Amino acid sequence: MPIKPVTIVLWLFLYLMIALLPMLIAMGIERPAPRNLLVETGSMLGLLGLGMLATQLIISGRHRWFAGGLGQDNLLQFHRRTGIAAWIFILSHPILLMLGDRQFVAWLDPTESWLRAGGVIALALAVTALIVSSLWRKELGLQYETWRTLHASLSLFVVAGGLGHALMGQHHTAGLLTQGLLILVVAIPLLLLLETRLWRPYQLQKRPWRVVESEETRADSTDLILVAEGHRGMNFKPGQFAWLTMGDSPFSTQQHPFSMASSASNPGHLEFVIKEAGDFTHYLSTVKPGDKAYLEGPYGVFTMDPKAKRRAVFIVGGIGITPILSMIRSRLDELNDTPMWLIYANKSEAEIIMRNTLEAFAEKLPLRVIHVLSDPSDEWMGESGYVDGDVLDDYLPEDAEDIDYFVCGPPPMMDLVEPELQKRGVKKQRVYSERFNLV
Repeated sequence: MPIKPVTIVLWLFLYLMIALLPMLIAMGIERPAPRNLLVETGSMLGLLGLGMLATQLIISGRHRWFAGGLGQDNLLQFHRRTGIAAWIFILSHPILLMLGDRQFVAWLDPTESWLRAGGVIALALAVTALIVSSLWRKELGLQYETWRTLHASLSLFVVAGGLGHALMGQHHTAGLLTQGLLILVVAIPLLLLLETRLWRPYQLQKRPWRVVESEETRADSTDLILVAEGHRGMNFKPGQFAWLTMGDSPFSTQQHPFSMASSASNPGHLEFVIKEAGDFTHYLSTVKPGDKAYLEGPYGVFTMDPKAKRRAVFIVGGIGITPILSMIRSRLDELNDTPMWLIYANKSEAEIIMRNTLEAFAEKLPLRVIHVLSDPSDEWMGESGYVDGDVLDDYLPEDAEDIDYFVCGPPPMMDLVEPELQKRGVKKQRVYSERFNLV
């Protein structure tokens, strides 16, 4: 759903309070004699970077109390940008210290203290590796599972090592009370990281799922159907997603997010339509009925109330059709006959996922389906090119307050569509969007 401004303001306030805590603790308790401006600025940037990196562990942990109402795609973008900022602050920390006072050069001298010098260098390299591997994972050829393990390990090392480095600095962290509060503030995110990676999978063991169907469909995609085994399933809203783990144990690095494509009316029977895009998705084509799976969720704010008597416009690209399938199926189960329009962009006819299913929906519901192909065959009689203003003008109804817009797909398509909707006078409060780039 569109994010309310008050939600953003409150969440940013919460984030800043947590991220600033190490700096506020160091400044507000002992109050040592001030040094020159460069040295003090460098010290504060180091503490700020530590607080931001510790807060990153909370952001990435999928904690509903912290992320509710914001959407995982929005949090991911924030996580990336604040991670870069924290990296810059941390690397600026020793540079400013040494520029302000040459005595700090000794911190890099292993003959003075090999533990201190080795720790500083290791932390600088680790936080750089953390950022570089995250921003350029695909360019570096890192598989998602490898990167996920590396990311968690480096995060744990950087935050724990950064705390040790801050305590070793002594000037702002010499007092027992200051040290105790710093340890507490940083320990909480570290414990939350362990909760995400250890306690949560332990809990998932009690709620297994079983594969009843795994069938290759159009466009190199797999139609995966799971049923709850020994529990009632997962209550979710149409459009939400869950993190899927295949195998006999939920303790696995192979955990990936996929949108439910089934109706929300049957929480014990979930369907996923998954397009092949790497090792894990290729493996799914070999999954057999009877195999075990585990689901963590639901997540996401890209949702629809299937009972609402509001007209809906879906503008979708590629595998972005999956949450829309859930929305349409949920409306069908609720006998909701409010008109809908679907503009579905793909490269070619062969890339149209669940085409027969969409045609069946159009026969049962007041749903108009418009396919737009960027590279059609000579026999194609439909729309070609990209979803632009002309396509929207040709097929969409005149905008009105009872119309909601759901936009989902690759970033280039969304970057083209969202401004066009604004030109048509569509209010942001009625535009629901989700970008498919969580991993």
